[in-house]
Order: sequence, then C-alpha cells, then structure tokens
Amino acid sequence: MSHDLTLVVPVYNEQESISVFVETIKLELASIYHHIDILFVNDGSTDNTHSVISTEIENNDNISLIDLAKNFGKEAAMTAGLQHARGEAVVIMDVDLQDPPSVILAFFDLWCTGQYDTVYGVRVDRSADTRMKRCTAGGFYKLFNLLSHRTKLPENTGDFRLINRKVIDALNQMPERNRFMKGMFAWSAFRATGVPFERPERNIGKTKFNYWSLWNFALDGILSFTSWPLRVWSYIGFGISFIAFLYASHILIDTLFLGVKVPGYASIMSVILFLGGVQLISLGVIGEYIGRIFTEIKQRPIYLINNITGYYQDRDRPNE
Repeated sequence: MSHDLTLVVPVYNEQESISVFVETIKLELASIYHHIDILFVNDGSTDNTHSVISTEIENNDNISLIDLAKNFGKEAAMTAGLQHARGEAVVIMDVDLQDPPSVILAFFDLWCTGQYDTVYGVRVDRSADTRMKRCTAGGFYKLFNLLSHRTKLPENTGDFRLINRKVIDALNQMPERNRFMKGMFAWSAFRATGVPFERPERNIGKTKFNYWSLWNFALDGILSFTSWPLRVWSYIGFGISFIAFLYASHILIDTLFLGVKVPGYASIMSVILFLGGVQLISLGVIGEYIGRIFTEIKQRPIYLINNITGYYQDRDRPNE
C-alpha cells in the first residue's frame, strides 16, 4: 500500500498526546485518511513516548516510528522525517494539536490543484500568546526579512505546512548541520501560498520551549541566512574612526590656539571602555560564525537512528 501524503510528526516527551493525536487525525481527516501515513520521529524522549507509539503501530498499519539515538533537537528530527518520508507530499506538524488537522484538508485541496509546491499555515490570531511573545515574534520576522535579502519569511508562519516532492528533494540536498528549517522552507518554497488559521491553546502536555531556547533559535536563523552581522562591523569601524579623527582634530586645534590642557581621566576611561566593548562585541559576532564553520567542517551526521518500526520498517531508506 502506498500513500500520497505523509504526516511527519517530531515528538519529545509527548506520551500524553500520541493517542489523542492519532484519534483526532482519524476523525478530522476521515475523507482523505486512506491517502495518509503517519511518521513519528522520537527525538530521544525519556518518558513512555516510544511505548505509546509502538502500541499505536500495532493497531494501525499506516503508522511508523523513527527512533533517534538521543535528543538532537526539533530541526534534526524534522530532517530525519523528511529524508525518510515516502509520500508524494509531506505535512509537518506538532503532536499537541495546536496545528489543527482540519487545516490539512485545505492544504491537500490546494496541493491537488497542481498550482502550488508549498502550502503553509498563517496564524491570524496570536491573542493567546503573551505580550512579550507577540512582540519578540513580530520583531524577529521583521529583523530577519530586513537582513536577509534573498530569503523572506512569511510572517506568523511556523513549521506547519505541506510540501511536495520537489521541495522535499531540494531540502534533502541541503547538508548544513546548523539547520533553521523555517528559512530552509522559505528558500526552497518554489510556488507557495498561505492558508490562514486560528491556532488553539495547548491542552495536553507542556511546551518544551522557553525564552532562552527561542533566543538561540532566532540567533541560529539570522546567522544561517545572512552575513550582515559580520559586514556591519566594517561600517561601525569606519564610523568610530571618523569620530576619532574629528576628535583628534579638535584636540590639535585646541592645543595650537589655546595651549596644552591636562586631559580628563573620565573622558579617557570612557573612550577606552567604549572601544573595548565594541571590540569584544565584534569578536563575539565573528566567534559565532567561526563556531558554525567549525561545526560544519566536522561533517558529523545530523542525527543517529536507533531503529525504524512500522510501515517503513522493511523499506529501503536513503543515506543519512
């Protein structure tokens, strides 16, 4: 049996959500369920997620599990799912049902027209988020699109989307280890369109993200798709040099016409501390890029797999 549509679902410590997710998919996607297979990617869960999915596999012949050797992160888990998915199209979604399964019907219908290679969900209401979350999310999209000239992120979009085989093959050719999937989706989107939807609150389990992880995620996104943070320090250097030249000229003229003055301790310390801070910040930015180069040149696998069970178990799979 072959399927047209694969649902790639990364999971990490989601034992409470698995069974509810499967039953909701069966109910809300009943009209196209015979076109669907579900591919869970267990990203090193430490609870009973693996056991719960194994039970679902025993009761459903269209469910599979890729069990990663440890926690590699959601971006790596999505990569594993995309490299093993067998459907003509893939829908990437979360297991917590904040990505409403009913929206997949709209994705599927638009894909079947043959006009689009990517159909992504666009959140129309973020009132459930905190004010801080709304401000930081909006600021990130604006900053990313300002700095990245060739790759633009549609605002209020996440990983929830349908991509066809053309896009999947393009993504699987991208070997980078520091993976920012939202940017990679946008870069390889081909013909894309958005579908507005309301994202419900999470009722099962707890989110695995906090502000620190979101900050690092945003930093990875910006540094992966633009070299502007490196380039800007050239302009800052020129600006500081110009200001220093003006200040030196002022001191020279003042000394020639008004005589030598005893320099102030405060002004000297202010200049030294300011320039020292600028230098440390610029070294930090350079260090971020060098660290990513160091990670890439080691060419380690993006993920490691313990085993594959279910529908894909006996099928050949691509090289990782």
